[in-house]
Amino acid sequence: MAPPPPTPASDPDRSAQALLASGPPSTETTQRHGAVVLCGGRSSRMGSPKAWLPFAGEPMLARVVRILREVVGPVVVVAAPDQLVPPLPDPVRLVRDPVEGLGPLAGLAVGLQALAGGGRCESAYLSSCDVPLLRPAFVRHLLSLQTAEIDAVVPVAAEYYHPLAAVYRVELAGLATELVAAGQRRPLALLEHTRLHGRVCRVPVDSLRSVDPELDSLVNLNTPADYQAALRRVGSTGTADTAPARAVGHE
Repeated sequence: MAPPPPTPASDPDRSAQALLASGPPSTETTQRHGAVVLCGGRSSRMGSPKAWLPFAGEPMLARVVRILREVVGPVVVVAAPDQLVPPLPDPVRLVRDPVEGLGPLAGLAVGLQALAGGGRCESAYLSSCDVPLLRPAFVRHLLSLQTAEIDAVVPVAAEYYHPLAAVYRVELAGLATELVAAGQRRPLALLEHTRLHGRVCRVPVDSLRSVDPELDSLVNLNTPADYQAALRRVGSTGTADTAPARAVGHE
């Protein structure tokens, strides 16, 4: 199962290799990193809500949240307005898109706004909820490349971005909101905005094999076949759980 087709990108802005020379951030800085998990998609190709799909004993959304909490501090889950969501741990905050169907850029904007409100979080790793093979080392490595001069860190394969497996400075919430109001739907619009010129670190995906040899962190599950293949990877079986009668979480 190969990584999903990513989003077309433009030319490189910054060299990841150059940034690596400065070394990883301090523990204090790492604690100021957060994560935004998007789960408001319609799961049309999967045929059932991805967030609820059982994976190795837990709903897929819960698994992704748990993995991210091994690396970052605050985690925000962004759901559709009336979406049913599996139970989340107490520290995890659930927020909702103000309008359904505005795309992942709107979810990113809402998530960054939630993290910016506390005043302690500097940047966030953005993830979808359908990456159960996500590796903590992958997330940790991308976060280590975010510096005061860098507003976003994104994996790139040839001429393509992977914007749903990237790091964004929380201060970009305002710009993301402006772009959504202007009709933009994809995070690529944020990464390519002129305000970020020279402030995006583009990381070749092959360089990430040192922390994720099979690039599992870039594999999202879109179809039942993808789901079954991923279950086989971890030696697990399962079918979709039935969602409860009401939404749950910490809003």
